[in-house]
Amino acid sequence: MKICIIGTGYVGLVTGTCFSDFGLEVTCVDKDSEKIKGLNNGKIPIYEPNLTPLIEKNVKEGRLSFTTDLKQAIEKSEVIFIAVGTPPNHDGSANLKQIEKVAQEIAAFMNEYKVIVNKSTVPIGTAAKIKEIIKKNVIARSGATRQSQPTSKPLDFDIVSNPEFLREGSAVYDFTHPDKIVIGTTSEKVLKIMQEIYRPLYLIDTPFVFTNPETAELIKYACNSFLATKITFINEIANLCDKVGADVHQVAKAMGLDGRISPKFLHPGPGYGGSCFPKDTRALCSISEQYGYEFKSLKAVVATNERQRELMVGKIKRLVGDLKGKVIGILGLAFKQNTDDIRESASIDIIKILLKEGAKIKCFDPMAMDNTEKILPDITYCENEYETAEGSDCLVIATEWNQFRNLDLLKIKGLLKTPILIDLRNLYEPEKVKSLGFIYEGVGRW
Repeated sequence: MKICIIGTGYVGLVTGTCFSDFGLEVTCVDKDSEKIKGLNNGKIPIYEPNLTPLIEKNVKEGRLSFTTDLKQAIEKSEVIFIAVGTPPNHDGSANLKQIEKVAQEIAAFMNEYKVIVNKSTVPIGTAAKIKEIIKKNVIARSGATRQSQPTSKPLDFDIVSNPEFLREGSAVYDFTHPDKIVIGTTSEKVLKIMQEIYRPLYLIDTPFVFTNPETAELIKYACNSFLATKITFINEIANLCDKVGADVHQVAKAMGLDGRISPKFLHPGPGYGGSCFPKDTRALCSISEQYGYEFKSLKAVVATNERQRELMVGKIKRLVGDLKGKVIGILGLAFKQNTDDIRESASIDIIKILLKEGAKIKCFDPMAMDNTEKILPDITYCENEYETAEGSDCLVIATEWNQFRNLDLLKIKGLLKTPILIDLRNLYEPEKVKSLGFIYEGVGRW
């Protein structure tokens, strides 16, 4: 089976690569010629564990290719996956301009029956919207063709909603070991085609949820919004622990032992970030308002997550004092470990607040410094953790990279102006750090 993936961002690149590893012939298309040129020369535009060797393997074996030629890719493919961005508008709603443009292009280049699968995260009703755009353009195109070729028939197609549930930093694993595959369609024919595409996962008893497109679209938003809510809840508990002297790790452990709750996503910190949770929570609030419903609990989650950044800055100010002229060392810029993605990163938000307060920033991240320098060129980028600590008034751990879990704390203490360690990811035991002579503060831990 031949597949076309439109868009080579996180979702498109991982999806296309993994499908090619399933034995399918995949063409990944992007309008960014520099990105495609880089991919064809072995330059991968994102950092994602295990992705590069998988791309190299499948390109070498002839199952994976990259191009800017959308027309050729559509014409030769049986199934077309849409994996373009849906960035937020100013009001939080999803911007569908790229989706709409792709739908028009698909209609222009279709040459026979196609299955069009939406992988992008989109509002409820987008599958129907894509179908209407393609149908309208295909009919217009077919009408023009029939004037010169009276025997021609309008081209047929089907639309599927197939949301992704990939975590940055473990996307390849998540694709090949999914909790579920959601397929939204009303066509039995399409159902069989999608089962064939996902056959390696179907054969290992991966749960498949077959539903209509509207339900599939809502499932994606519901999952991400619930996880964001869970993170926000444990952050609120941690903030309360700071005030009453309780240990949030013990609270979270006890909560996680309840089978109805589970321990996942009960890790307090500076708030969720990344390309999904912030965008999707705001989008679901916007969708709800469009249908005349106020999603009060989710609006509170969004506001509380934004406040969490400010509370973390409050910790720094409480221990360091007036921030004007103070040097703050920041370990971690990516929104989470194992990625170079800084979108909606708590660390970046905290740095921006600190800069407004007059602080000077030194920082280090194993993967995200190049991306950060594009938006924050005037802060100091260091070679490692120890250079970051040297001469700083305090050291802040903002991202949970594994290499930050085993720092030479005595060396760090000697390099800092004042031995202040603010651990926003709770990587260290408070008693141990304090016993070394540090002024230490975590999130919900004493």
